[in-house]
Amino acid sequence: MLGTFDYVNPTRLHFGPEALDALRDELPRYGATVQLAYGGGSIKKTGLYDQVTALLDECGKTVVEDAGVMPNPTVEKLYEGVRLARENDVDLILAVGGGSVVDYAKAVSVSVHCDEDPWERYYLRMEDVACDVVPVGCVLTMAGTGSEMNGGAVITNHAQQLKIGHVFGENVFPRFAILNPALTFTVPRYQMAAGIFDVMSHLMEQYFSGADDNVSDYLMEGLMRSLVHASRIAVVHPTDYEARSNIMWTATWALNTLVAKGKTTDWTVHMIGQAVGAYTDATHGMTLSAVSPAYYRLVMPYGLAKFARFARTVWDVDGAGRTEQDVAAAGIDALEAWARDIGCVMRLSELGVTEGMLDGIVEATFPMEGGYHPLTKTETKRVLTESL
Repeated sequence: MLGTFDYVNPTRLHFGPEALDALRDELPRYGATVQLAYGGGSIKKTGLYDQVTALLDECGKTVVEDAGVMPNPTVEKLYEGVRLARENDVDLILAVGGGSVVDYAKAVSVSVHCDEDPWERYYLRMEDVACDVVPVGCVLTMAGTGSEMNGGAVITNHAQQLKIGHVFGENVFPRFAILNPALTFTVPRYQMAAGIFDVMSHLMEQYFSGADDNVSDYLMEGLMRSLVHASRIAVVHPTDYEARSNIMWTATWALNTLVAKGKTTDWTVHMIGQAVGAYTDATHGMTLSAVSPAYYRLVMPYGLAKFARFARTVWDVDGAGRTEQDVAAAGIDALEAWARDIGCVMRLSELGVTEGMLDGIVEATFPMEGGYHPLTKTETKRVLTESL
């Protein structure tokens, strides 16, 4: 296993059917004022809002409501959240929802005490945090992003047609995360499928890089196999607790920095997907599913051995009588078929992308160097065109 690295993850996880009760232990660790961030109101329909606010009241907290966090949090919403946090001198930001709400909470947390425009500092100049950070905790309602146990925070600027993720350090990781798989049962199938593919994409972005015999690759192969198995059950039986719990746990470990150790990692698919999202506001996981087959077919010759291993290990492709290239290609075919079977979008046109947008999306795609073959702008457009 090559490379020299440090590893630490400060997030405390509470997992299982009674995980929400852990708020009684977590909340007393923080001050009196809690900014409660959530989305469009689904947590009120499910009763989760009442449960969380009752626990906040039980622990003597003053609640600052921060509703309306959208699926792709905007810079305008970020500014609004920062204003709320400053005006109320909040001690904790509690995100209740999916990965977008958690991303948003982290973006607010690093911006409250920042004396510059956070979009300029963190997203355009990609500078580190140089101020106090407001602690973040979360109650997760959707599996996919892994945001509950990492420092990533993605923000969209529609005016600039940019969607950018900043991966902050361990000081920005959520201090705690409540993971009850049953809270994901009410997620619509479309969103569930998008989240599942997001998990797979996180793993592939890290897996398809590097050439040494790396422990991280073996871990990811097990996680991918578990995800594929559980997803096939969940799309038929959405309230199967075992399947949904395995998806949720895999999602967390796919992007909590562990399996990146010893790896260069790629992230080109995410850069293309985020650029698509900046133009269309499409669901993130679906932008990834739409472009992944074309991207991986393009880069496959540059990492042939790993793609063949992926086919054999994750998809049980029989290599007897086949060339390595044929085996590798069969693995990508299997990935595409699985994504389609669980309900993923496989064409960008279904997400609102038009041919006239392609040049702009290419320009909005940040180039990455960690994969087997960094794309030129011409190749990026080829991936987009073949995915259209």
